[in-house]
Amino acid sequence: MLYLSSKQGYVNVIVNNSRHPTLPRATPPNLPILAWSCLGFHRFLLLMVVCLLAMGSAARSEEPWHAGLLYDHFDLTLAPTGSDIGLWSRTEAFGPLFYSEQRETRHTWAIPPLFSHTEDSGTESEEYDFVYPILTYDRFGQQYRWQILQLFSFAGGPSQTEKVRRRFTLFPIYFQQRSSEPNENYTAIGPFYGHLKNRLFRDEISYVMFPIYSETRKKDVITDNYVYPLFHLRHGDDLAGWQFWPFVGHEHKEVTTQTNGFGDVSTIAGHDRRFVMWPFYYNQHNNLGTTNEQWNQGSIPLYDFMRSPLRDSTTVLWPFFSSIDDREKKYREWQGPWPFVDIARGDGKRTTRFFPFFSQARSPGTNVPPGASVAMQQSDFYLWPAYLYKRFHSDPLDRSRMRIFFFLYSDTMQKNTATGAYQRRRDFWPFYTHKHDYNGNTSLQILSILEPYLPQSKSIERDYSQLWSLWRAEKNVSTGTASQSLLWNLYRHETAPESKRTSLFFGLYQSRSEPTGKTVRLFYFPIVKPAGSSSP
Repeated sequence: MLYLSSKQGYVNVIVNNSRHPTLPRATPPNLPILAWSCLGFHRFLLLMVVCLLAMGSAARSEEPWHAGLLYDHFDLTLAPTGSDIGLWSRTEAFGPLFYSEQRETRHTWAIPPLFSHTEDSGTESEEYDFVYPILTYDRFGQQYRWQILQLFSFAGGPSQTEKVRRRFTLFPIYFQQRSSEPNENYTAIGPFYGHLKNRLFRDEISYVMFPIYSETRKKDVITDNYVYPLFHLRHGDDLAGWQFWPFVGHEHKEVTTQTNGFGDVSTIAGHDRRFVMWPFYYNQHNNLGTTNEQWNQGSIPLYDFMRSPLRDSTTVLWPFFSSIDDREKKYREWQGPWPFVDIARGDGKRTTRFFPFFSQARSPGTNVPPGASVAMQQSDFYLWPAYLYKRFHSDPLDRSRMRIFFFLYSDTMQKNTATGAYQRRRDFWPFYTHKHDYNGNTSLQILSILEPYLPQSKSIERDYSQLWSLWRAEKNVSTGTASQSLLWNLYRHETAPESKRTSLFFGLYQSRSEPTGKTVRLFYFPIVKPAGSSSP
């Protein structure tokens, strides 16, 4: 009999034979570590070969291939009723590092958090994310936009009036647009020279050596700035004004009219505004030519008041002590000192606030009669920001949100009062996010790191959620299906009205129960098969 022994890194062969009594007799408890390591390595290789052959056999069969963290393909639990299941599926591989998902006409594949690509043939849209939000690409139809940190961007595509429009921005150094309509072209360099259209909240901007000189246009009002913001001249449709800020300024606009495309004539209110040593004195007359002309005067921080047929307000030691009489909305309000104390009473508003201890605010302030379609807003807090609550109701929409310490816990509900259907989202940072949609479907994700802060961001869900979703559970009430996944399908369990499926530990254990019987696979080989089955 041959035995292997190791001594000082060498392997010795020892012959144990009765004809050689002088040789030491080796016993099994003294089998050397190196020999067992060699044998164990060969056993491991043999096991891997067997598993790969079994995986290949499973892949060729009708059974889907489940290998847990390494690879898994499954149908989406929340597929709509009556949809083609083949168009609602997901493939995951290498744990959280790769997935590919098909949702009818929309296909997404990603390598979180480095890259994701989404394309929807139904809406003719496409999106790329490269380490979001560093580099993104968005396309809708023929409109597209590349951006790097919102500072460097390319955009283009046709518009309603242009066959071609291409825009390039290196904010705030260079702005350029080229269009099939020459009058839409512009270039801006610098602060040295520029001409912009529909940028920076203005219809048109021209400048030379900004802030030395610039001209802006918004609708029909043109403002010429000299050493912005110190001096400007303003003119437009029966409007003229000037200011040497903050020392003195005056602007006046006459009452004018305009005719829309249907031939209806409407009145454009006028105004007269002036200031001296702003904000220490200003006097304004607004809404001239209307039934609610306003007079506003102030000397901040001493006082500020506004008088009109519909509303009066007076503030002393601005902004701390105020009194408001709103005759249009039918309420009176006292603030003092703002924002710590605020009391409002009336049909249009009811508020009681003692910051930061508690606040209750309602608008309108009285009970709405049953069946009346009146918009209602509600805002409450207790020990701000320990508990915050807001609600907006306007049939058929009823939306509310409760928060504890801003984003620590959030509960948002949106309900259709006509049908009773609702959607609800609960976030408990960083532990979980739970969703309930209008169809009654639910989903649960553990952990939830960024989702509570950016609940409407599809890029966070697409590029980052996969990384920390240790547990996922979904339930589709219309189809009766449900699924649970632990550690990126290291354990996965799926249930349907007539079947159950379980995969565990890289798919080395799999079971499936159906009306025809139960199938169990161990190391990818079937050990329990339904009666009469001839599948491998």
